[in-house]
Amino acid sequence: MDRLEEYNGKKVLVVGLAKSGLAAAKLLHRSGAEVTVNDGAEAEEGDAKVQELENLGIRLITGSHPVSLLEESFSVIVKNPGIPYHHPFIEKALEKQFNIITEIELAAELCEGTMMAITGSNGKTTTTSLIQAIFKNDHREAAVAGNIGNVACEVAPRIKKDQIMVTEVSSFQLKGTRQFRPKVGVLLNLFDAHLDYHGSRNDYEHSKAKLFQNMTAEDTAVYNYDQKEVKQIAESSGAALVPFSTESVCENGAYIKEGMFYYKTEPVMAVERASLPGAHNKENMLAAIAAVKVLGASNEAINLALSDFHGIEHRLQFSGIVNGRKIYNDSKATNMLSTQKAIEAFEEPVVLLAGGLDRGNTFDDLIDSFRKIKAVVAYGQTRDKLAASAEEAGVSEIHRTEFLEDAVDKGFQLSESGDVLLLSPACASWDQFRTFEERGRTFIKYVEKYK
Repeated sequence: MDRLEEYNGKKVLVVGLAKSGLAAAKLLHRSGAEVTVNDGAEAEEGDAKVQELENLGIRLITGSHPVSLLEESFSVIVKNPGIPYHHPFIEKALEKQFNIITEIELAAELCEGTMMAITGSNGKTTTTSLIQAIFKNDHREAAVAGNIGNVACEVAPRIKKDQIMVTEVSSFQLKGTRQFRPKVGVLLNLFDAHLDYHGSRNDYEHSKAKLFQNMTAEDTAVYNYDQKEVKQIAESSGAALVPFSTESVCENGAYIKEGMFYYKTEPVMAVERASLPGAHNKENMLAAIAAVKVLGASNEAINLALSDFHGIEHRLQFSGIVNGRKIYNDSKATNMLSTQKAIEAFEEPVVLLAGGLDRGNTFDDLIDSFRKIKAVVAYGQTRDKLAASAEEAGVSEIHRTEFLEDAVDKGFQLSESGDVLLLSPACASWDQFRTFEERGRTFIKYVEKYK
């Protein structure tokens, strides 16, 4: 805890009482700081988080963000990542030139072991989970934290010098960093995302670039060589560079050659042995290979992990073979881009189950992807719109059902042994389910009756 001595006796304001806010407040309190927690929502009677703070004697102000708080002499403000910088309270704090950070900064200051940080617009969770799986097979102590698993500053105090902290970080977290410096940083890709929060693509990219900003030649930047913006960000850093590419032979990084995953000049494993389908997952696997090889992981551990990894739950998750059909649960695909990527991941015939909440949009962006699939079963509120796009694409088998259970039944009728039966809805779940997780679990339940 001595790495947080600088906060001893200082006044700190934590804005936002979510998991990260609670963890940051407790950590700072233990370090001797005088902590105030402010949350815009009214505290509910019996709330466990509120009671915990009160038991520790931490000052708590709820129900609003009073500007009068900014008249106090706080040394630092720890902001919940989800609170945008255009929030009036935060704008006022910036005007007054307060030092505003996010909880990930505290975790980095505290972590005594090796911190690895993974970010990107897509693939963060899969890559983070792959890396942890590889280290587990290599008998290395590696804890997952950040956007996946536990809050980073809860995990960081437990990481010893010979251990690894594998941290998934978002642009929201990175935007609020000042001295953040992981030992290994992984930047997967950059696409338009969270522009309502960042205000511009430039601010979004600048926030992601903070992953490498404080690195020196003693640190390593693992980056997507195939994407120009990512390449420019990495090459402008002071880090040692390790690229990964599905398109080029990068002999100082990870790449594919003659059906093999390579790291530098060393063949690591056959691509066909990898369990995750799709070009985007080849990028994720190459990024994971590069990151773990930097820290000395064995090829045996990589082979075991990549050949046995069945994906993240509800994210193009392989759910087994039932009556010869390969079942994939991609319930997390709540938009057309996600469904496009799911369809493009397969060379086998695909019977697609899609549908859900009608938000008023058409599905014209799926027409090109629909041209390569065997059948579409459209269900829920959007069934007619999805069927219309499938008709435009020339799909020979198109069926409409109201409920997911009937869609699963029809999917089995239309498919045969060797086909992929894919749930990738391209819609939110809220017409019939409370969450995409509930939708995915229900899909698997309906599939299991065919076992």
